Amino acid sequence: MDLVPDACPADAASAELADLLAGPLLPAARGLLGCRLSAGGVTVRIAEVEAYAGMAGDPASHAHRGRTPRNAVMFGPAGYAYVYFTYGMHWCVNVVTGHEEEAAAVLLRAGAVVDGLTTARERRPAVRRDLDLARGPARLCATLGIDRAAYGAYLLGDGPVRLRPPVEPVPQEAVVAGPRVGVTGAHDLPWRFWLDGDPTVSAYRRHVPRVRH
Repeated sequence: MDLVPDACPADAASAELADLLAGPLLPAARGLLGCRLSAGGVTVRIAEVEAYAGMAGDPASHAHRGRTPRNAVMFGPAGYAYVYFTYGMHWCVNVVTGHEEEAAAVLLRAGAVVDGLTTARERRPAVRRDLDLARGPARLCATLGIDRAAYGAYLLGDGPVRLRPPVEPVPQEAVVAGPRVGVTGAHDLPWRFWLDGDPTVSAYRRHVPRVRH
């Protein structure tokens, strides 16, 4: 895995975001709400995220059983993209957080397209409503054109995938917390955070174990 050498934030605001991401997982997850993620000529304002704590007692994390070639970037440093393929058809993007070797990351679940709407519509012509373009982690990646090539990208610099702080601060009272969506382990942890009332937020689906007959 080749991380960007000597990566540094693009500006003072990004440096503040870098400090937040390098700190505790849950404040970092909350702090990603309202941030703007840009790639492929499109920018999405993040409205929903999920936190995963790596090996620190979180069986839903991809790093729960230790380092592998797939999850290596999760082990730090903070501010890099962990991109993975799921269900044999979808890409999802996470922001690595915390200290090195903690393997914490935050899944970017949903947001609204705030720039590059024409490009987003061309990329996803079957979507009827603009608010559905990046509603869900796989849709978000598809709208931004994010795939395996973004794995290990430094998000706070001037690269092809860029994460920037909110244009305006998000008040704490605008943030709601609840259980994560569709995970099989620790599914009741309130580690999903979203902007209250935002129409792009995913519908909650609690994991239901399969019954073997």
